[in-house]
Amino acid sequence: MQNELISLNSEFATNRLVLLHGWGADADDLIPVGKLLTESFDNRFEIVSLAATEYHPNGSGRQWYSLYPHDWEAVPKAVLNLERRVKNLATNEIPLAKTLLLGFSQGGAMALEIARTVQLRGVFALSSYSHPYWEPTKDMPPVFLSHGNNDSVVPKSESEKTFDLLKDYGIRSKLYLFDGDHEITNDLISHYKGIIKNEFCY
Repeated sequence: MQNELISLNSEFATNRLVLLHGWGADADDLIPVGKLLTESFDNRFEIVSLAATEYHPNGSGRQWYSLYPHDWEAVPKAVLNLERRVKNLATNEIPLAKTLLLGFSQGGAMALEIARTVQLRGVFALSSYSHPYWEPTKDMPPVFLSHGNNDSVVPKSESEKTFDLLKDYGIRSKLYLFDGDHEITNDLISHYKGIIKNEFCY
C-alpha cells in the first residue's frame, strides 16, 4: 500500500480520530477499530489512519522505526515527522483541540510522544510502551492506557510503568487491564466507546 493515510470523512464531523498502527501493519489495519469506536456518534467523527513512513524489513507492512534490534536513535526524527503530519490535519472545522489520537503497540509509543508536544483532546495508547527516557510534560492531554494481562509481545508492565510516570507528573490518565493477549478485544472497544461518549463526544 502506497497511501500515506486513509481518511474517512463525514460532512457532519466535528471531531477527529487519528489512528497509528503497530509494527508491521499498515494504515488500513486499525480502520475497522476506528469505525467501531465511532459508529454510534451520528457521523460526528472524521477517521484518519496514518501509515508509518518506513517499510517493514519483512517486505510487507510498515514501521515507525526499526525494532529487533531497537533503533532508539531513530525515534526523535520519526516523532518530529509524525508531529508535523498530525498538526497538518488540523482545520478550522476540526482543530487539534477536537482531535483524539489512538495508537496500538509501536503506534501507541508514538502516540505517547505526540502527547508531549501537541495539544490534542485525548490520547489512547493500547498494548504499548514508552520509549527510553520518555517523560510527560505539563499540560498534556488526558492519556488512556490499556493492556492485556497475557500480552506475549509487550509485557503489561510497560503500560504500568507509563501509568506511574503519568501519575507522578499529575497528568490525568487511566490504565485499563483486560484478559487478553496483544490484541484489541470487543470488550476493550466497548470500554473506550464509553469513554469517548462520556468525555469527548460533543
